[in-house]
Amino acid sequence: MENRNMNGNLENIRGKKVLVVGLGKSGIAAVQAMLKLGAEVSVQDAKSQDEIDGQLINFLTGSLGGENLGLYLGCVPEDMSQFDMMILSPGVSPELPFIREAEEAGVEIIGELEIAYRIGRGHFIAITGTNGKTTTTTLTGEIFRASGRSTHVVGNIGVAVISKALDADEDDWLVTETSSFQLQTTRYFKPVVSAILNLTPDHLNRHHTMEQYGEAKAKVFANQDASGYCVVNFDDKDCFALPQKYGCKAKVVPFSRKEELEFGAFVKDGKMVLRNEEGELITFCGTEELQIIGGHNVENALAAAAVSYFAGVDPQVIGDTLRNFRGVPHRIEFSGEINGVKYYNDSKGTNVDATVTALRAIEKNIILIAGGDGKGQTFDELIRQFHGSVKHMILLGRDGRLIAEAADRCGFKNYSYARDMNECVQKASEMAVPGDTVLLSPACASWDMYDNFEQRGDHFKDCVAHLGS
Repeated sequence: MENRNMNGNLENIRGKKVLVVGLGKSGIAAVQAMLKLGAEVSVQDAKSQDEIDGQLINFLTGSLGGENLGLYLGCVPEDMSQFDMMILSPGVSPELPFIREAEEAGVEIIGELEIAYRIGRGHFIAITGTNGKTTTTTLTGEIFRASGRSTHVVGNIGVAVISKALDADEDDWLVTETSSFQLQTTRYFKPVVSAILNLTPDHLNRHHTMEQYGEAKAKVFANQDASGYCVVNFDDKDCFALPQKYGCKAKVVPFSRKEELEFGAFVKDGKMVLRNEEGELITFCGTEELQIIGGHNVENALAAAAVSYFAGVDPQVIGDTLRNFRGVPHRIEFSGEINGVKYYNDSKGTNVDATVTALRAIEKNIILIAGGDGKGQTFDELIRQFHGSVKHMILLGRDGRLIAEAADRCGFKNYSYARDMNECVQKASEMAVPGDTVLLSPACASWDMYDNFEQRGDHFKDCVAHLGS
């Protein structure tokens, strides 16, 4: 293992004054790890104590930190220079004034992914991209486990990296879904194999421009050297340009669903294959053998296969796992068939590109449920990609009207509004005929109506279940 004592060894964390910002899963895990290592920990969250679950407050002030844990709830510390380190949760923007103030005072600003890398053991795999991260990360984790490796699937997928890294052994593998938010606050993070699946507009309310968004994604390979591999989508030209643009030192491994490559993973005669550095052609499985639907999932599978192969997994294990993988909840998840109408839950379709991908996977006779928190996106491209596949669109949520305005501009008039998910599903079932597909793929985040996309998807599935009862 390489030396990760970049900024002092683990013993130097003892006694350091650390402010953990944000009380989500990763923030709580960071608090636990820092206390375990003997740091003097304080916590900041934008919510006041009255707005936070009382059980969490009791946990923080009781068995976890007691009187030694500083709490700044609904407020910020007056003197930022008192801290040595600030650990940001992924949803916290580094541009907040008090964080900028801390940075100017010489406080080291990092995220949970970075600190997990520094204090943990094991080998890291890092997978990023606008869409497909969770499916590809989950599939890669399944391949690693099938190969007999001790594997932890962590990161943006819902399991805090730090919660596993500290207890991992040196032979363990941490297959990590890395968001642009997490990567933005890395400094020394260095995976064995990295992957960038695609690059399309998203989170521009945080990153402001595609240039800055791409730069954040490129940090996934920033510290790799010639011993590492970086798997990149050859078919997405903006994505494929990132390694050269930002000076990637790792071996770049392209994958393509559309073209045969001299090196990398691609589709040949209906088979998913990889041509390695020696020019040997290795076959994994047929595209028709995949149980996850859509061309985008062929890309996800190619990326997972390439990551796994260059991490040393046997090709037979890769192929067998690809054939058996059934997908991830809330990603074009089959949710039932009632009276000849199929229902799919794609609640993770939180941006335009993800929803377009779902439309292409299903292809025709779609009643689309969309809307929510648009995150500053425009929706004209979504409407232009209907190509006759969408029969009707039902809109809900805060930015549903923005989608309607785009539909009007593009000449699509077959839309209506609903107050909530139950009304969406009821309306869809009433207008659907046998052979139609009702698809929840909102092209928006869920935060205006739900705590997260999982809650939204589960509500959709409950509504569908009640149709059949």
